[in-house]
Order: sequence, then C-alpha cells, then structure tokens
Amino acid sequence: MFHSLVAYSDDYRAWDIQKTDLYKPEQTYHPPAVKFGNSTTFQDDYVPREIQPRQSFKPSPVIKRSTVPFNGDTSHRLDYVPYQLEFKFSRPKEVYKPTTQPFEDLTTHRYDFQGLAGESAKLCRPPYTRVTQNAHFEGSTEFRESFQPWEIPPPAVKKTPEYVPPTGTMQLNSTSHLDYVPYQTKRVVPIRPVSQKRNNNFPFQGKSTTKEDFPAWESCRQGLIKKQQQIPNPSGKFDGRTTFRSHYVPHELNATQSCKPVHAPVKSSASFDDTTMYCLEYTPKKREICPASFPSPPGYIFENTNSRGHHFFRKITPTVEAF
Repeated sequence: MFHSLVAYSDDYRAWDIQKTDLYKPEQTYHPPAVKFGNSTTFQDDYVPREIQPRQSFKPSPVIKRSTVPFNGDTSHRLDYVPYQLEFKFSRPKEVYKPTTQPFEDLTTHRYDFQGLAGESAKLCRPPYTRVTQNAHFEGSTEFRESFQPWEIPPPAVKKTPEYVPPTGTMQLNSTSHLDYVPYQTKRVVPIRPVSQKRNNNFPFQGKSTTKEDFPAWESCRQGLIKKQQQIPNPSGKFDGRTTFRSHYVPHELNATQSCKPVHAPVKSSASFDDTTMYCLEYTPKKREICPASFPSPPGYIFENTNSRGHHFFRKITPTVEAF
C-alpha cells in the first residue's frame, strides 16, 4: 500500500514551542531637570598625573672603531676547504641503426575502418563557363538603364565690385576719448594693523591649550563581556536515548532492480594474431650492467664498511697532467 505521507513529515513532528519572554528590565528615559553647566564629565572625573618618560632601548649611534690593523683574513679564507672536482664522465653517443623490416604505412584507423561502399556525392553547383579576357560585354545593366547621362551647365561666376576709397580725412577720436572726464583720486590707506615684531629671548616652553586641558592618561584593556545564559543547564542524568531513536519508525526497504548487463566474455573463433606495433617497430638497445653486481666494480676503489655491512666505494678520477 502506498503511503501519501512523506517519511520526514511522518517521522518528524513539530513541537509546540512557546516564545520565551525577555528578562531585560524596562528603562524609561527621564530628562534632567538641572541646567547643563560648562564643565563636562571628563573634566570633573579626570585626575591629572605626571608624565614619566620611557626608557629608550635604542643602541648608541656612536661608531666604535677598532685600533687593531686589518690583517687581511676573512671568514671565507679561514673556513674554506678546497675540494677536488670529479671528472665528468661523457657517455658515447649510440649510432642509430634502422630496422630491417619494412614500415607499414597503414594506421590503426585505416586498417580497421575500410569504409562502406556507396554512391559518390553529386555536385549541386552550376556549370562553370570560362569567360575570355577579349570577350566584349553585350547588353545593358541596371546602372546604365536607371542613370542616364545629362548635360550639366557651368556654374555662374559672381562678379566682385571694385573698391572705392572714401573721401575726406579720418577722425582718430573715439567715444571714450570724447566723453571721459578725468578725476583726481587719493590713494587708499590699508586697514590692516601694523605688524609689531617681538624679540623674545626666552626659550619656548612647548605648552598649548590642548596639552593643558587634555593631558594623557594610562589606558587599561577592557575585559571580556560575556552574555548571560538564558537557557538553564539540565540537572538530570542523560538516559542515552535521542529524539531520532524515540520517534523514528523503520520502514521496509525495497531493493532496486539492477540494470547492469550480464558480464559474459565474448569468444571469437578466429585465431589471435600476436604481431603488434611494438613487436614490429621496437629496436633493441644494449643493456648496461650495474656496477653493484661486481665484487670489485671497475672504475671504483673500496673505502670502508659501516656497522650495517654496507660497502662504500669511491670513483677513480683520472689525473690531468699539467703543461
């Protein structure tokens, strides 16, 4: 029988949880009845303290020079140990030897996929007619039919009149020269006060209104503000049973049918051809013998044996004769 309820709605049922009331006390704001004075809380509660200068841990900038003369010995010259460089072994280049068997130019795709026999595709383009260069075009085009040539009259040339100079003499007086009446004005006296320089010989005290009214004070780090726990801790003992175990109803599971095909090996009656591309194109190379297989490897000298029984050898470096 099919159940209309979902497993979640059937197994997990909602609880009736009542909303908890706030324990925060109600605070109503009452404005002060006293008139605000000139002094602030900072000025009333602050106690000025004497400023103590901190001890400086900065090293002295004075350079101490040594009176002992320099002997030319450095840490590199005293601690450097020269080592003899090993002779660089150059491996001779192997000569390429081509294979004697012929190369098959057929790839795996061409060898396995020969293609299907079918009709060749037919061309849908129109037949190409070659036009010779000396052929004359016979006929009219849309441009020739729509745009017929017509005669354009030449543009009319405008005649400029000849310049005739005015008669009489030119008056050089302007309107400003004729109407302007000069006035005698007095110089404006500056209103700014006269600067009085004071020669103060006493030193600067370094005090200001901000330093006198706002002296520095020692600050301390504020502690952690922990929120009061609203939900009380359980007092009884835990019985080891959860809500899921007490309310869960198990249901019978129906195994799904597998759609996976049956794994059956495919057998072929044809014989297996063991010729591969690796067998045809592989070129064998000369094997190198490991020097550890010899009791005394050539080109090495025995040095010592450690506590575990491991033998250590040193490579022989060829001597280079000096000229």
